[in-house]
Amino acid sequence: MKLSVALAQINPTVGDLAGNAALIKSSVQSAQSAGAHLIVFPEMIITGYPVEDLALRPSFQAASINALEEVASQIKGDIVAIVGYLDKGPQNAVAVIHEGKIKARYVKRHLPNYGVFDEFRNFTPGTSDLVVRIHGVDVAVAICEDIWHSMDAVAARRPGLVVVPNGSPFERNKDDVRLALVQKRAKEIGAPLAYVNMTGGQDDLVFDGDTIVVDKAGALISRAVQFEDQLLIIEIDCAESSSTPDVVISNDVAVPAKTANALIAPRLSDQAEMWAALVIGLRDYIKKNGFKSVLVGLSGGIDSALVAAIAIDAVGAVNVHGVAMPSKYSSDHSVEDAVALANATGISFRTISIEPMVESFLSNLLLKGIAEENLQARVRGTTLMGISNQEGHIVLATGNKSELAVGYSTLYGDAVGGFAPIKDIYKTDVWALATWRNAQAVANGQTPPIPQRSITKEPSAELRPDQKDSDSLPDYPLLDQVLRLYVDEDHGFDALLKDGFDEVLIRRVISLVDKAEYKRRQYPPGAKVSGRAFGKDRRLPMTSRWNEI
Repeated sequence: MKLSVALAQINPTVGDLAGNAALIKSSVQSAQSAGAHLIVFPEMIITGYPVEDLALRPSFQAASINALEEVASQIKGDIVAIVGYLDKGPQNAVAVIHEGKIKARYVKRHLPNYGVFDEFRNFTPGTSDLVVRIHGVDVAVAICEDIWHSMDAVAARRPGLVVVPNGSPFERNKDDVRLALVQKRAKEIGAPLAYVNMTGGQDDLVFDGDTIVVDKAGALISRAVQFEDQLLIIEIDCAESSSTPDVVISNDVAVPAKTANALIAPRLSDQAEMWAALVIGLRDYIKKNGFKSVLVGLSGGIDSALVAAIAIDAVGAVNVHGVAMPSKYSSDHSVEDAVALANATGISFRTISIEPMVESFLSNLLLKGIAEENLQARVRGTTLMGISNQEGHIVLATGNKSELAVGYSTLYGDAVGGFAPIKDIYKTDVWALATWRNAQAVANGQTPPIPQRSITKEPSAELRPDQKDSDSLPDYPLLDQVLRLYVDEDHGFDALLKDGFDEVLIRRVISLVDKAEYKRRQYPPGAKVSGRAFGKDRRLPMTSRWNEI
């Protein structure tokens, strides 16, 4: 038997119940026009996801249920809709809707409590499976984390199809893991499996879509584009009903759909995925929080240049404002490179010398050494925030993960801002992405946005004469190797020794990372693209006498 299934890969906003309901209505109308029999939405599509402690508010639970009932009342005709929402309990649930009525509900059974997820804190787990008969096909429902656990109970019910609404955030190389899992579960259950995921940015998370459909043998039969909204409609060969469903909606054989778009979209390269995630994370943070434009301090270095390029792709050059803030230690080429970026991209650009402001501070405060260096960064931070307050731009912090890891940033200086686009990519990734983005521009007949000298010159904060990052840090390629193991994979001192790193290097890096926790707590949010981002992924005490070394 064939069932025409529409998978709505769309971008909700947390708390925008009316806006999310409009997205649902539009998708249902499109699916009906195509003749689909079933449409499946991502988890908690009514409320957006994740809602965090909003889930605990009775008023928000009630608003979610009311919005669901309003949505249900508008879904008429033969189509069945599976819509995620927040239920009382609180519970992460989906409703099965047909002919304007809620025919069944399913509650997520397995609640993730790792990484960025705190669902044990926010939800009460479900206890029952759900199988619904639609046009003679028994359709089982699971929600996201449910398929990461045994589905023997579902398999025992011999469904003809399994549908899985998801809110699965992007991280590097996760798409391959998802596909393997979906294929494994389909083969175990002996039924096709349709996995639908949301898109867009929500705070520091990015959802990449990557909706997947496999047959009962695990063979891939359709896959949506990455990072883009799409209504994927596919005719799925399903076994006839052979079990006892919880709810029967229809037994009649379905009429084939009018249209279908069961394509397997080509996969993006690793760098293209990373770029898309960074751009969408910034774009949606700006859009969903009501900002219109961004402000970037342009030093002429690679980090600020990359942030500017991401911002241009996210909101358009007309909405990006760059500021060069040279001091007496700034090299001529730094200002020249900042100007070159502005000229190549067409962003708004101005130069504000900080030397008079720094001298004014120093005439009233006796500051030397690092204190004087940090003063320069803080004057720049104050300048950016002043312009932000006056003109309404959101300031973008330009620090990368390597710098955050070792505390190579100044609180209330270069750490100021409302969002930090590259806080979860290491310095070596910064160089790689800058090179990739320029190559994309050349391939498309465009001017590369990032000056080549910004990529090739040795990194420097330029806070004292002839300063280089390598004066106080290991070379970044080596530093990043240690950081990936210590930060992302929790390798301790002994494990790092076994990994082949020098003992002095290990002690130095661990000491820098551990001492900088208080700085990271005060850094702006930024898109998570790695398996272990600073923030919700990696939570350590600021005050601790535990020492790896």
